[in-house]
Parts: sequence; C-alpha cells; structure tokens
Amino acid sequence: MQGFYNFIDTLKTELSSNDFVNTVTYGDITRVDLNKKTIFPLSHFLVNSVSYDESVLTYNVSLLCMDIVDISNDDTIDIFKGNDNEQDVFNTQQDVIIKTLDKLKSGDLYILKYQLIGNPNLEPFVDRFENRLAGWTVTFDLQVINDRAC
Repeated sequence: MQGFYNFIDTLKTELSSNDFVNTVTYGDITRVDLNKKTIFPLSHFLVNSVSYDESVLTYNVSLLCMDIVDISNDDTIDIFKGNDNEQDVFNTQQDVIIKTLDKLKSGDLYILKYQLIGNPNLEPFVDRFENRLAGWTVTFDLQVINDRAC
C-alpha cells in the first residue's frame, strides 16, 4: 500500500526533471518560504481530494508553477513587453505545466498507469504571494490504479 507515496513522488520527480523548475514543494503553500529567491522557479502541488472506486483512485490535484518577476531599472522602451520579464515567466512556467500534462495524457507517466482525465484549464496569476511572482495554476483529475484492489 504505497499508492499515495508513489503518486506524489512520481509527480515530484517529473517536475524536478524540467529545466525551468528549481524547487518542487508539496502541501499548504503558506508553509513555503516564498521570500527565498533561491527556490525559484518553483512548482508546488497539493491533493485537494481523492475519489475512491474499487479499481482506481481519482486524485484532484492543483499545480502552481511560478517564478519571480525581475523588474529592470532601465527606461521602458517597449510598452507591450514592459520593463520586466513577466511574459518570459508566463512562457516558461506554462511550458512546465504543458509538458507535465502531456506526459500524463499520453507519455511516460501515462504508461506508468497515471491517466489524466479531461482537459484542464490553466489560470495565470501575478503578485499572488509576497514576492512579485507570476505563473500559472492548473487543477486536474488523475486516475491511478488502486493498489489495494490488486
């Protein structure tokens, strides 16, 4: 009976393997020291609920992928892009989520019996926490074989 541990360890390993992730955390986001600049880019996830069926468990998971927005002291030349890297942060952190979801939908993690259910929506955020952070939140359902049923 290692299903939950296997699930969170597998997701942590997948996120950690991405070049645009420096730290992976789990659980209550308020317990993460977001003032440390060395932990970014950060991927954080938590399990919201689990639905039980005899043969499968369906985890409802929220994943937040974020980075610090760096503001340049130079004058703003391009008003579309601004004088910060916010668009770059959105681009890289969206890529982290999309790669993870792709592997759950039909890639390596799908082969390991992790099946993404439906088509999740990504929601952007800016300045949600103490630092000037930007990134994406996605909530998705993931079916996993119930190892107690085997």
